Amino acid sequence: MDKFRMIFQFLQSNQESFMNGICGIMALASAQMYSAFDFNCPCLPHYNLAYGLGILLVPPLILFLLGFVLNNNISMLAEEWRRPQGQRRKDPAVLRYMFCSMVQRAMIAPTVWVSVTLLDGKCITCAFCTSVPVETLGNTSHPGLSQGEMKRVLARIPCKEIYNGQEFIANEVAIRYLRCISQALGWCFVLLMTTLAFLVRSLRPCFTQAAFLKSRYWSHYIDIERKLFDETCAEHARSFAKVCIQQFFEGMSTDLAAVRCHPPRKAPVDVGEAAEKLLGITDQGTMNTALKSWHRCKPPLQLHPPALPSGNGWAGERQPPVHFAAPRRVMAAYYSHV
Repeated sequence: MDKFRMIFQFLQSNQESFMNGICGIMALASAQMYSAFDFNCPCLPHYNLAYGLGILLVPPLILFLLGFVLNNNISMLAEEWRRPQGQRRKDPAVLRYMFCSMVQRAMIAPTVWVSVTLLDGKCITCAFCTSVPVETLGNTSHPGLSQGEMKRVLARIPCKEIYNGQEFIANEVAIRYLRCISQALGWCFVLLMTTLAFLVRSLRPCFTQAAFLKSRYWSHYIDIERKLFDETCAEHARSFAKVCIQQFFEGMSTDLAAVRCHPPRKAPVDVGEAAEKLLGITDQGTMNTALKSWHRCKPPLQLHPPALPSGNGWAGERQPPVHFAAPRRVMAAYYSHV
């Protein structure tokens, strides 16, 4: 059990690296899924386009949403966005930074899927086989067919075993033509996404360095504050449960002592320490009020009032140091004043 706890604490302390690893694993899994996927084009004029574009676009959408689901910050972002204003204002720049960070990670797996699909060419061949220019690549001297019959013949290009239009256009010629276009689109897509990632990751901090640092700092603060608040609540709940159980058994021992004339035992020392950790919140109603107050009006981000300058405030004069409390101590102070 201790090993699992250590692994969990390590993942919490290295959450960003862990999420990057998860996104990389999802990208590799998406490529492996496509290679193991049994692609079967229906070879029907009314279904080829829907099937080909569905395979090209629907799995990336699922992977994109799955990237949000696996990201622990999505609940933190929704909570920060929907919380009441209270005593602490909400910074839209911080919310945008958190959302953009999640989108960047969630886009990795869909980008790999679309790139692999376009470079393979099966989806484009199935979706646009009815749009092959027969006048340019095929035999125009053959007796013409109606538009519907021609589309039915061209829709069978991806299915070599049932294709019967060799007199119009060779199956291999049409497949090579469509696969060439698909691979060109695939490499253009890879170049576009790589360039976009370079601009987002490299050039954006250069133009808005101060705003970027501020948004990153407060996004980290929100994450750490939430973790410390959960830890403080868990510690308070543990102490509250320990004291409640101890009082229950003390009451039982008192009743037994009254019947059997045995003196009740003294409370252990650790229970006294647990009672000190309750910080004055010793009933369910007060705890619910404290939690509701934390949600509705979080304390302002100002631990101490600014120190007034001594004398006439010259730079050479020595100013009194400002001491900042630890985050866990701030949580305890908040509990004690609710």
